[in-house]
Amino acid sequence: MSNYVLVLDTNKKPLTPCKPSMARSLLKAGKAAVYHRYPFTIILPKKVMDTPTSCQLKIDPGSKTTGLALLLNDSVIWAGELTHRGQQIKDTLLNRRQLRRGRRNRKTRYRQARFLNRKRPDGWLAPSLEHRVQTTMTWVKRLTRFCPVDSVYQELVRFDTQKLQNPEVSGAEYQQGELYGYEVREYLLEKWGRACVYCGAENTPLEVEHIAPKSKGGSDRVSNLTLACHACNQAKSNQDIQDFLSGNPDLVKRILNQAKAPLKDAAAVNSTRWKLYNELKTTGLQIHTGSGGLTKYNLVGLIFLKPTGLMPPVWERQSP
Repeated sequence: MSNYVLVLDTNKKPLTPCKPSMARSLLKAGKAAVYHRYPFTIILPKKVMDTPTSCQLKIDPGSKTTGLALLLNDSVIWAGELTHRGQQIKDTLLNRRQLRRGRRNRKTRYRQARFLNRKRPDGWLAPSLEHRVQTTMTWVKRLTRFCPVDSVYQELVRFDTQKLQNPEVSGAEYQQGELYGYEVREYLLEKWGRACVYCGAENTPLEVEHIAPKSKGGSDRVSNLTLACHACNQAKSNQDIQDFLSGNPDLVKRILNQAKAPLKDAAAVNSTRWKLYNELKTTGLQIHTGSGGLTKYNLVGLIFLKPTGLMPPVWERQSP
């Protein structure tokens, strides 16, 4: 999505982005030429001495897609979504490994297989993960080359604690913080589809439910938590899930399997977040980090203000 046009002067110095109407006027008058198609950038035939208005680049890294946005005076002027090929790379490497193993088993290999004789450098990532970092950095460098970006904001973690206001806090309170319960609930809502796992009720208040009751040895681990409506939560009480759903073994199996489902996407993001952060620091720009849970918390309660034809909707936090 692009609502502004990026501008360069004749020395390829990034200038303040302009509106599409201004870009059309310059192109029609022959005072500018198209320099790049995506992101759409024009170049002026003269040198500009004015200091451009600084922009901010915001990055929302993900396992399958990464969001990128340019902000000018707190308004989004360009946004894009980068789709990663991590799974495709993983499948290709798996096919290569299977081919080589088959060749070795057929004794058509010219040498014996070598194991544990290669040392991986510090900070090594699997190719499918390294790809996420490098493609993101490619777009960061491209956008900073076409736009006067002075700072980068990276969402470092999806579920994180809040910035601590009390330096003396310690123990579990330090680890959890004020957003702990909020972020766990948001995680469960995403994991269980915002519906009661027992009756499937939607658009109703949901309560955090222990799959294995705490009174019978169940823990507070997220893998033992789910969501249920008030009626189902009260009806289950401290029963085992097998007893509560004795007449529906398929549902029991589905709930238990989903509770233990591997967090593959979350693991991919956690594996690459610091590598991306260190790569961003090499750009020399100011790097700021934030929490995904904090971002979601700030967005809840936002109200739509001013729709325009030139930029995305403007949002402002609603007063409590």
